[in-house]
Amino acid sequence: MSRHQNALIALAVHAFTASGIVLAMLAAFAAYSLNWPAFFMWLGLALVVDGVDGPIARKVGVESRLPTFSGAALDFVVDYVTYVFLPALAVATAGFTSIPIALALAGIIVFTSAMYYGDTRMKMKNNAFRGFPVVWNGVVFLYFVFELNQFAVIGITLALSVLTFAPIAFVHPTRVVKWRPLTLVVTLAWFLLAGAALAWDLNPPLTIKIGLALATAYLALVAAVQQLIDIFLSRKARLTG
Repeated sequence: MSRHQNALIALAVHAFTASGIVLAMLAAFAAYSLNWPAFFMWLGLALVVDGVDGPIARKVGVESRLPTFSGAALDFVVDYVTYVFLPALAVATAGFTSIPIALALAGIIVFTSAMYYGDTRMKMKNNAFRGFPVVWNGVVFLYFVFELNQFAVIGITLALSVLTFAPIAFVHPTRVVKWRPLTLVVTLAWFLLAGAALAWDLNPPLTIKIGLALATAYLALVAAVQQLIDIFLSRKARLTG
């Protein structure tokens, strides 16, 4: 294959990644119109792009085909806008709390997340995230679905901002090998339930909310549970060894 063909293949993959920022622009327009179901629909599509582009890039070997282009840098730009900045904008404008507090919470989200993106230790050896992986798009989506009051929004936002820098594992659904089949099933269930919640204009029936709560609890805690098990087994091995 010629050098130009290699470059075109890599550029096509990078263009697919960059399409996420167009979806982010559409989400921003929906937020400007206070159309929150549309806002999360566009962010959900951006999340699908982000979930697919990495495996495609690794499959075709974009780094070797076009070494002068950083897919990782492009991915960080798109991820920060869709995972962090736009959800923070929603917190600031959706009326969860007073405007000064909402702006403070949004500021905390964008600041702590920027610091997280700069930390080269964000991935552990097993590919789990070190600390809360700033998936604020999912968190703020749940704020809307569960219609949380201002105290819950404030408490959860502050707690997760602190956990961003804690040495606690959070699962990467596709790259953490341990319990991966179950994790993938739960992840798929979360997306289906989230889609159902969107179909109900963010006001789904109780069964959908219960399913989302259970799937969220699993995804939030599974890597920490695995981390505790590994620590326990390691200490047990040292004591018996």
